[in-house]
Amino acid sequence: MDLALLRTFVMVHRAGSFTRAAILLGLSQPAVTGQIRTLERQLGRPLFLRTARGVVPTSVGEELAHKAAPHLDALLEITEAGLDDSSANRTLHLAGPPEFTALRVLPALAPLINQGLTVRCAFGSAEELFEGLAAGHHDLAVTTARPRGRPLAAAPLCDEEHVLVAAPRWAARLGGPAVLQVKGVSALERLPVVEVHESLPLITRYWSAVFDTPPITAGTVIAPDLRAVLTCVVEGVGLGVLPRYLCMDALDAGEVVALLNPPVPPLRTYFLVIRTGALALPHIARAHEWLLRAAVDW
Repeated sequence: MDLALLRTFVMVHRAGSFTRAAILLGLSQPAVTGQIRTLERQLGRPLFLRTARGVVPTSVGEELAHKAAPHLDALLEITEAGLDDSSANRTLHLAGPPEFTALRVLPALAPLINQGLTVRCAFGSAEELFEGLAAGHHDLAVTTARPRGRPLAAAPLCDEEHVLVAAPRWAARLGGPAVLQVKGVSALERLPVVEVHESLPLITRYWSAVFDTPPITAGTVIAPDLRAVLTCVVEGVGLGVLPRYLCMDALDAGEVVALLNPPVPPLRTYFLVIRTGALALPHIARAHEWLLRAAVDW
């Protein structure tokens, strides 16, 4: 059943007149009359009795109004208040890498969520997130790349330090950081590797920054989630390159060991990206400011 017909019916029921309902709905009186007739044909029952002073509902009309009106009012509240651009509690459509979003972004937004903000999350690559932002699918995105040539604005959020880690037994077999510092990359070439993609993006970035050479190994386990990579490394499957924030607890507990401590560790920058002009919307501006402040402690 067309919800527009039900909305017109409820308005006529409340106004007691096709003419007054038409004024309230911004429709012509014949349009309102036609919609009510269409609804009556669909139901096979008369909904109103015409009188000289307007209309009165039949028993069927009274029952339908009693059942339909609360739900139509709730839908109207959602569309007029919940999606209102001026509402600070409008739903925030957030996008980013799954691990960083789960362990950094969502916990940082918890105070706003406790104050009434609702959040919907999406995950994807930087390019996918840029496309989603430009198309209006997302309000705010955290990415590891700066957008170029798009109607998007980016602010640096924080830097992520990458650490080459392995289970303690692998570290002992290799001789520890001091020995590795001397042997260099040759000591690592034939070790099993855990990564998020066949192209070994994290290993490649680390190798280039620390050893100034590309890796010549292949992935032993490919799992497109850094938390899965950490689990495999803890279980001794092989070595991996992970952001320090993700493996910090495992390092402190001795479940993994940093194989090297380069004087200048490889870093990756996260950006907070929005559509140009989006900060005019209170719920986006508030989350944007809150995340920039929270990132100081990351």
